[in-house]
Amino acid sequence: MLNYTIRRLLLAIPTLIAISLIIFLLLDLAPSDPTANLPLTIPPEVREKIRQSLGLGDPIYIRYLLWCKQFFINEPLNILEQWLGWGEGDRLRVLSWQTRSPVVDLIVERTPQTLWVVGMSYVVGVAIALPIGIISAYRQYSWFDQIGTFVSMVGFSVPTFFTGVLVIVIFSVWLGWFPSIYDTTHEVTDWESFLFQVRQMIMPVAVLALFNAAQISRFMRASMLDNLNQDYVRTARAKGLRERTVVLIHVLRNSLIPVVTVIALGVPQIFGGAIITEQVFKVNGLGQLLIISIQGGDLPTVQTLTFIFAVLIIVFNLVADVLYGILDPRIRYD
Repeated sequence: MLNYTIRRLLLAIPTLIAISLIIFLLLDLAPSDPTANLPLTIPPEVREKIRQSLGLGDPIYIRYLLWCKQFFINEPLNILEQWLGWGEGDRLRVLSWQTRSPVVDLIVERTPQTLWVVGMSYVVGVAIALPIGIISAYRQYSWFDQIGTFVSMVGFSVPTFFTGVLVIVIFSVWLGWFPSIYDTTHEVTDWESFLFQVRQMIMPVAVLALFNAAQISRFMRASMLDNLNQDYVRTARAKGLRERTVVLIHVLRNSLIPVVTVIALGVPQIFGGAIITEQVFKVNGLGQLLIISIQGGDLPTVQTLTFIFAVLIIVFNLVADVLYGILDPRIRYD
Protein backbone atom coordinates (compact mmCIF):
# COMPACT_ATOMS: atom_id res chain seq x y z
CA MET A 1 0.00 0.00 0.00
CA LEU A 2 2.82 2.40 0.84
CA ASN A 3 4.59 1.78 -2.48
CA TYR A 4 1.33 2.30 -4.36
CA THR A 5 0.67 5.57 -2.55
CA ILE A 6 4.19 6.84 -3.31
CA ARG A 7 3.83 5.89 -6.99
CA ARG A 8 0.51 7.70 -7.24
CA LEU A 9 1.95 10.82 -5.60
CA LEU A 10 4.88 10.83 -8.03
CA LEU A 11 2.50 10.32 -10.95
CA ALA A 12 0.39 13.24 -9.72
CA ILE A 13 3.26 15.71 -10.26
CA PRO A 14 3.33 15.56 -14.10
CA THR A 15 -0.46 15.25 -14.08
CA LEU A 16 -0.83 18.51 -12.17
CA ILE A 17 1.70 20.26 -14.41
CA ALA A 18 -0.25 19.19 -17.50
CA ILE A 19 -3.54 20.27 -15.87
CA SER A 20 -2.10 23.67 -14.95
CA LEU A 21 -0.93 24.18 -18.55
CA ILE A 22 -4.32 23.20 -19.99
CA ILE A 23 -6.22 25.42 -17.56
CA PHE A 24 -3.93 28.39 -18.21
CA LEU A 25 -4.13 28.05 -21.98
CA LEU A 26 -7.90 27.55 -22.10
CA LEU A 27 -8.64 30.55 -19.90
CA ASP A 28 -5.94 32.75 -21.39
CA LEU A 29 -7.12 32.11 -24.95
CA ALA A 30 -10.75 32.76 -23.99
CA PRO A 31 -12.26 35.97 -25.43
CA SER A 32 -12.11 38.01 -22.22
CA ASP A 33 -10.77 41.52 -21.62
CA PRO A 34 -9.99 42.81 -18.10
CA THR A 35 -10.67 46.37 -19.29
CA ALA A 36 -14.16 45.55 -20.61
CA ASN A 37 -15.85 46.67 -17.38
CA LEU A 38 -14.05 50.01 -17.26
CA PRO A 39 -15.96 53.21 -18.16
CA LEU A 40 -16.28 53.91 -21.88
CA THR A 41 -14.79 57.36 -21.38
CA ILE A 42 -11.32 55.88 -20.82
CA PRO A 43 -9.22 56.39 -23.98
CA PRO A 44 -7.96 53.32 -25.87
CA GLU A 45 -4.33 54.17 -25.16
CA VAL A 46 -5.03 54.18 -21.42
CA ARG A 47 -6.75 50.82 -21.73
CA GLU A 48 -3.71 49.46 -23.53
CA LYS A 49 -1.43 50.73 -20.75
CA ILE A 50 -3.63 48.95 -18.22
CA ARG A 51 -3.34 45.75 -20.22
CA GLN A 52 0.43 46.11 -20.38
CA SER A 53 0.60 46.68 -16.61
CA LEU A 54 -1.24 43.40 -16.10
CA GLY A 55 1.37 41.56 -18.15
CA LEU A 56 -0.87 40.87 -21.14
CA GLY A 57 1.75 42.22 -23.51
CA ASP A 58 4.18 39.39 -22.72
CA PRO A 59 4.21 36.13 -24.69
CA ILE A 60 1.89 33.46 -23.38
CA TYR A 61 4.68 31.10 -22.29
CA ILE A 62 6.28 33.89 -20.25
CA ARG A 63 2.97 34.53 -18.49
CA TYR A 64 2.50 30.82 -17.82
CA LEU A 65 5.98 30.39 -16.34
CA LEU A 66 5.52 33.52 -14.22
CA TRP A 67 2.18 32.25 -12.94
CA CYS A 68 3.75 28.85 -12.09
CA LYS A 69 6.63 30.55 -10.25
CA GLN A 70 4.26 32.76 -8.27
CA PHE A 71 1.85 29.97 -7.39
CA PHE A 72 4.15 26.96 -6.88
CA ILE A 73 7.22 28.67 -5.43
CA ASN A 74 6.49 32.17 -4.11
CA GLU A 75 3.18 31.40 -2.39
CA PRO A 76 4.46 28.35 -0.40
CA LEU A 77 7.63 30.22 0.60
CA ASN A 78 5.64 33.28 1.70
CA ILE A 79 3.30 31.14 3.78
CA LEU A 80 6.21 29.22 5.31
CA GLU A 81 8.06 32.40 6.25
CA GLN A 82 4.95 33.89 7.84
CA TRP A 83 4.24 30.74 9.86
CA LEU A 84 7.83 30.42 11.08
CA GLY A 85 8.20 34.15 11.71
CA TRP A 86 11.18 34.51 9.37
CA GLY A 87 9.78 37.43 7.42
CA GLU A 88 6.75 39.09 5.93
CA GLY A 89 6.62 36.88 2.83
CA ASP A 90 6.95 39.77 0.37
CA ARG A 91 7.72 37.72 -2.73
CA LEU A 92 5.77 38.38 -5.92
CA ARG A 93 2.31 36.79 -5.62
CA VAL A 94 -0.58 35.99 -7.95
CA LEU A 95 -2.74 39.12 -7.83
CA SER A 96 -6.40 39.52 -8.69
CA TRP A 97 -7.02 41.88 -11.60
CA GLN A 98 -10.18 43.20 -9.96
CA THR A 99 -9.01 43.93 -6.41
CA ARG A 100 -5.21 43.85 -6.87
CA SER A 101 -5.14 41.64 -3.77
CA PRO A 102 -3.34 38.27 -3.60
CA VAL A 103 -5.63 35.54 -4.90
CA VAL A 104 -4.66 33.14 -2.12
CA ASP A 105 -5.70 35.72 0.48
CA LEU A 106 -9.12 36.05 -1.19
CA ILE A 107 -9.53 32.26 -1.17
CA VAL A 108 -8.49 31.97 2.47
CA GLU A 109 -10.89 34.77 3.40
CA ARG A 110 -13.89 33.08 1.79
CA THR A 111 -13.11 29.44 2.62
CA PRO A 112 -14.62 29.52 6.16
CA GLN A 113 -18.00 30.65 4.79
CA THR A 114 -17.97 27.82 2.26
CA LEU A 115 -16.98 25.24 4.88
CA TRP A 116 -19.65 26.48 7.29
CA VAL A 117 -22.44 25.98 4.77
CA VAL A 118 -21.35 23.58 2.03
CA GLY A 119 -19.08 21.50 4.24
CA MET A 120 -21.71 21.05 6.92
CA SER A 121 -24.34 20.19 4.32
CA TYR A 122 -22.10 17.46 2.90
CA VAL A 123 -21.50 15.93 6.33
CA VAL A 124 -25.23 16.02 7.10
CA GLY A 125 -26.07 14.59 3.67
CA VAL A 126 -23.68 11.64 4.09
CA ALA A 127 -24.87 10.99 7.65
CA ILE A 128 -28.48 10.83 6.42
CA ALA A 129 -27.84 8.97 3.15
CA LEU A 130 -25.92 5.97 4.51
CA PRO A 131 -28.55 4.70 6.99
CA ILE A 132 -31.37 5.44 4.54
CA GLY A 133 -29.63 3.42 1.83
CA ILE A 134 -28.89 0.54 4.20
CA ILE A 135 -32.42 0.29 5.59
CA SER A 136 -34.02 0.74 2.16
CA ALA A 137 -31.98 -2.14 0.74
CA TYR A 138 -32.54 -4.44 3.70
CA ARG A 139 -36.28 -3.73 3.68
CA GLN A 140 -36.73 -3.60 -0.05
CA TYR A 141 -40.19 -2.50 -1.29
CA SER A 142 -41.31 -1.64 2.26
CA TRP A 143 -43.02 1.65 3.08
CA PHE A 144 -39.67 3.03 4.27
CA ASP A 145 -38.05 2.08 0.96
CA GLN A 146 -40.91 3.63 -1.02
CA ILE A 147 -40.74 6.92 0.90
CA GLY A 148 -36.92 6.99 0.72
CA THR A 149 -37.01 6.36 -3.02
CA PHE A 150 -39.57 9.12 -3.57
CA VAL A 151 -37.69 11.68 -1.47
CA SER A 152 -34.40 10.76 -3.14
CA MET A 153 -35.84 11.16 -6.61
CA VAL A 154 -37.34 14.52 -5.71
CA GLY A 155 -34.12 15.73 -4.09
CA PHE A 156 -32.00 14.65 -7.03
CA SER A 157 -34.39 15.83 -9.76
CA VAL A 158 -35.43 19.24 -8.46
CA PRO A 159 -32.64 21.82 -8.98
CA THR A 160 -31.21 23.51 -5.91
CA PHE A 161 -32.08 27.00 -7.11
CA PHE A 162 -35.78 26.04 -7.11
CA THR A 163 -35.55 24.29 -3.73
CA GLY A 164 -33.65 27.25 -2.28
CA VAL A 165 -36.24 29.80 -3.43
CA LEU A 166 -39.05 27.52 -2.21
CA VAL A 167 -37.67 27.19 1.33
CA ILE A 168 -37.02 30.94 1.46
CA VAL A 169 -40.64 31.67 0.53
CA ILE A 170 -42.04 29.15 3.03
CA PHE A 171 -39.76 29.41 6.05
CA SER A 172 -38.56 32.99 5.72
CA VAL A 173 -41.32 34.99 4.01
CA TRP A 174 -44.45 33.15 5.17
CA LEU A 175 -43.40 31.74 8.54
CA GLY A 176 -40.53 34.08 9.39
CA TRP A 177 -38.53 31.35 11.11
CA PHE A 178 -35.16 31.88 9.44
CA PRO A 179 -33.34 34.82 7.78
CA SER A 180 -33.56 34.79 3.99
CA ILE A 181 -30.03 36.13 3.43
CA TYR A 182 -26.86 34.66 4.94
CA ASP A 183 -24.95 37.29 6.94
CA THR A 184 -21.30 36.62 6.10
CA THR A 185 -20.10 39.36 8.49
CA HIS A 186 -21.64 37.66 11.51
CA GLU A 187 -19.17 36.53 14.19
CA VAL A 188 -19.86 33.92 16.85
CA THR A 189 -18.91 35.41 20.22
CA ASP A 190 -21.54 34.12 22.64
CA TRP A 191 -24.48 31.74 22.86
CA GLU A 192 -26.93 34.13 21.19
CA SER A 193 -24.64 34.73 18.23
CA PHE A 194 -24.11 30.97 17.93
CA LEU A 195 -27.86 30.38 17.77
CA PHE A 196 -28.19 33.03 15.07
CA GLN A 197 -25.41 31.34 13.10
CA VAL A 198 -27.26 28.03 13.35
CA ARG A 199 -30.55 29.63 12.27
CA GLN A 200 -29.06 31.23 9.17
CA MET A 201 -27.30 27.99 8.24
CA ILE A 202 -30.36 25.74 8.45
CA MET A 203 -31.94 26.56 5.09
CA PRO A 204 -28.86 26.46 2.81
CA VAL A 205 -27.53 23.38 4.63
CA ALA A 206 -30.90 21.63 4.29
CA VAL A 207 -31.14 22.39 0.56
CA LEU A 208 -27.66 21.08 -0.20
CA ALA A 209 -27.92 18.14 2.22
CA LEU A 210 -31.10 16.97 0.47
CA PHE A 211 -29.36 17.04 -2.90
CA ASN A 212 -26.24 15.22 -1.62
CA ALA A 213 -28.19 12.65 0.38
CA ALA A 214 -30.43 11.83 -2.59
CA GLN A 215 -27.49 10.79 -4.75
CA ILE A 216 -25.45 8.95 -2.12
CA SER A 217 -28.45 7.04 -0.71
CA ARG A 218 -29.26 5.65 -4.18
CA PHE A 219 -25.69 4.38 -4.58
CA MET A 220 -25.76 2.92 -1.07
CA ARG A 221 -29.05 1.13 -1.68
CA ALA A 222 -27.96 -0.34 -5.03
CA SER A 223 -24.66 -1.55 -3.63
CA MET A 224 -26.33 -3.13 -0.59
CA LEU A 225 -28.88 -4.94 -2.76
CA ASP A 226 -26.11 -6.31 -4.94
CA ASN A 227 -24.24 -7.74 -1.94
CA LEU A 228 -27.27 -9.03 -0.02
CA ASN A 229 -27.83 -11.63 -2.75
CA GLN A 230 -24.24 -12.92 -2.79
CA ASP A 231 -23.27 -16.44 -1.74
CA TYR A 232 -21.10 -15.31 1.16
CA VAL A 233 -24.17 -13.75 2.80
CA ARG A 234 -26.08 -17.03 2.66
CA THR A 235 -23.01 -18.82 4.00
CA ALA A 236 -22.69 -16.39 6.90
CA ARG A 237 -26.34 -16.85 7.78
CA ALA A 238 -26.03 -20.64 7.52
CA LYS A 239 -23.17 -20.54 10.04
CA GLY A 240 -25.55 -19.01 12.55
CA LEU A 241 -24.21 -15.45 12.61
CA ARG A 242 -26.56 -12.83 13.92
CA GLU A 243 -28.40 -10.84 11.27
CA ARG A 244 -26.97 -7.58 12.56
CA THR A 245 -23.43 -8.96 12.19
CA VAL A 246 -24.11 -10.18 8.67
CA VAL A 247 -25.57 -6.87 7.49
CA LEU A 248 -23.51 -4.29 9.36
CA ILE A 249 -20.13 -6.00 9.12
CA HIS A 250 -19.95 -8.31 6.12
CA VAL A 251 -22.44 -6.75 3.71
CA LEU A 252 -21.89 -3.11 4.68
CA ARG A 253 -18.11 -3.29 4.40
CA ASN A 254 -18.24 -4.65 0.85
CA SER A 255 -21.04 -2.30 -0.12
CA LEU A 256 -19.09 0.78 0.91
CA ILE A 257 -16.39 0.22 -1.73
CA PRO A 258 -18.24 1.87 -4.67
CA VAL A 259 -19.91 4.39 -2.35
CA VAL A 260 -16.51 5.58 -1.13
CA THR A 261 -15.76 6.79 -4.66
CA VAL A 262 -18.89 8.91 -4.76
CA ILE A 263 -18.25 10.38 -1.30
CA ALA A 264 -14.52 11.02 -1.81
CA LEU A 265 -14.90 12.61 -5.23
CA GLY A 266 -17.72 14.77 -3.86
CA VAL A 267 -15.49 16.32 -1.20
CA PRO A 268 -13.79 18.76 -3.66
CA GLN A 269 -17.25 20.19 -4.31
CA ILE A 270 -17.16 21.48 -0.73
CA PHE A 271 -14.21 23.73 -1.51
CA GLY A 272 -15.62 24.58 -4.91
CA GLY A 273 -18.75 25.71 -3.20
CA ALA A 274 -22.31 25.31 -4.32
CA ILE A 275 -22.32 28.12 -6.85
CA ILE A 276 -26.07 28.30 -7.38
CA THR A 277 -27.02 27.88 -3.72
CA GLU A 278 -24.49 30.49 -2.63
CA GLN A 279 -26.06 32.91 -5.08
CA VAL A 280 -29.58 32.17 -3.82
CA PHE A 281 -28.73 32.65 -0.13
CA LYS A 282 -26.05 35.33 -0.72
CA VAL A 283 -23.28 33.26 0.87
CA ASN A 284 -19.99 35.03 0.30
CA GLY A 285 -18.06 31.84 -0.44
CA LEU A 286 -15.74 30.39 -3.05
CA GLY A 287 -18.56 29.71 -5.48
CA GLN A 288 -19.56 33.34 -5.49
CA LEU A 289 -15.91 34.37 -5.85
CA LEU A 290 -15.61 32.19 -8.94
CA ILE A 291 -18.75 33.70 -10.50
CA ILE A 292 -17.62 37.27 -9.82
CA SER A 293 -14.17 36.54 -11.23
CA ILE A 294 -15.59 35.01 -14.41
CA GLN A 295 -17.95 37.94 -14.93
CA GLY A 296 -15.16 40.45 -14.37
CA GLY A 297 -12.62 38.65 -16.57
CA ASP A 298 -10.30 38.14 -13.58
CA LEU A 299 -8.18 35.38 -15.15
CA PRO A 300 -5.63 34.93 -12.31
CA THR A 301 -8.40 34.23 -9.79
CA VAL A 302 -10.28 31.88 -12.13
CA GLN A 303 -7.09 30.02 -13.04
CA THR A 304 -6.03 29.62 -9.42
CA LEU A 305 -9.46 28.46 -8.23
CA THR A 306 -9.84 26.01 -11.11
CA PHE A 307 -6.40 24.55 -10.51
CA ILE A 308 -7.03 24.16 -6.78
CA PHE A 309 -10.25 22.26 -7.56
CA ALA A 310 -8.28 19.97 -9.89
CA VAL A 311 -5.69 19.32 -7.15
CA LEU A 312 -8.43 18.41 -4.69
CA ILE A 313 -9.99 15.96 -7.16
CA ILE A 314 -6.66 14.18 -7.65
CA VAL A 315 -5.97 14.07 -3.90
CA PHE A 316 -9.34 12.67 -2.94
CA ASN A 317 -9.24 10.21 -5.83
CA LEU A 318 -6.06 8.87 -4.23
CA VAL A 319 -7.79 8.82 -0.84
CA ALA A 320 -10.60 6.74 -2.34
CA ASP A 321 -8.12 4.24 -3.81
CA VAL A 322 -6.38 3.88 -0.44
CA LEU A 323 -9.71 3.32 1.30
CA TYR A 324 -10.44 0.50 -1.16
CA GLY A 325 -7.52 -1.45 0.28
CA ILE A 326 -8.71 -0.80 3.83
CA LEU A 327 -12.30 -1.84 3.18
CA ASP A 328 -11.48 -4.86 0.97
CA PRO A 329 -8.51 -7.03 2.03
CA ARG A 330 -8.62 -8.75 -1.37
CA ILE A 331 -7.27 -5.59 -2.99
CA ARG A 332 -3.49 -5.54 -3.00
CA TYR A 333 -1.67 -2.65 -4.60
CA ASP A 334 1.91 -3.76 -3.85
